[in-house]
Amino acid sequence: MANGIIVIDKPSGWTSMDVCAKIRRVLGERRVGHAGTLDPMATGILPVFVGRATRAVEFAAETGKEYVAGLRLGLVTDTQDTTGTVLEECSPEVNREQLETVLARFRGNILQIPPMYSAIKKDGKKLYELARKGKEVEREPRPVTIHALELLPAETDEHAQLNSGDYLLRVKCSKGTYIRTLCHDIGAALSCGGVMSSLRRTEAAGFTLEQAVTMEDFLAAGERGEAETFLLPVDAYFARHPRLDVLPPVEKRLRNGMEVPTTAGDASYRVYGSGGEFLGLAQAEACRLRFIKSFFEV
Repeated sequence: MANGIIVIDKPSGWTSMDVCAKIRRVLGERRVGHAGTLDPMATGILPVFVGRATRAVEFAAETGKEYVAGLRLGLVTDTQDTTGTVLEECSPEVNREQLETVLARFRGNILQIPPMYSAIKKDGKKLYELARKGKEVEREPRPVTIHALELLPAETDEHAQLNSGDYLLRVKCSKGTYIRTLCHDIGAALSCGGVMSSLRRTEAAGFTLEQAVTMEDFLAAGERGEAETFLLPVDAYFARHPRLDVLPPVEKRLRNGMEVPTTAGDASYRVYGSGGEFLGLAQAEACRLRFIKSFFEV
């Protein structure tokens, strides 16, 4: 039974669910989920959680992310990226210095209006379903945080499909940030329009590209029966929390969903059983220990 995390470098043209479906078939494990959807045109970090590790998706989905995005000025589309229908087009008279000046407005806490082509629901309907029917509805602005936003040299990212005149941005942001909306809003601030021309996620859920495997390499390993070698243990994701080993009587009570007395200081812990098995993430508070989330097989 496969359990763990695979950090995939998603190729362009694949949906996040395409990746999960392929991993599900290769590993023969129905419990497969990802942390943070990437649009088909995007590439980069897609953490995929397998087996019992799927219980950690909720923690991974809450974390910030980092992207390298192509910005094309002088264009407005209905999807806010280059895959959409062109609504407006012009020859932008904007230089690098002007763009740098405008970027300052988008750092820190900002409000974004979610794009119509998104999975957010309005009155029970996903926005993209309404958009495909030619409908547009009012959307409430949502607070997001742009932790870092900088203009990069165009040659920084060999994966970006940049046209002459495109700009390359590095964006470090909170959960829920739409990079194509950021590109659209930057273009609007420059009064020339803007769209996202490429997107590569370079960090998500604490994972980086150095830890990622391509789908090509994963599928090749699957042909050899070696796909599970790419699985990272789920406790590695919680490595920032201190380790706490418990004795068999305490382990039994924790497995039964009970709180137990503890001398550990108030904090969150990676808890291990007497045999070294990772049991879960637990919270110690006021000399009591309880599971936040368990990861042992019942």
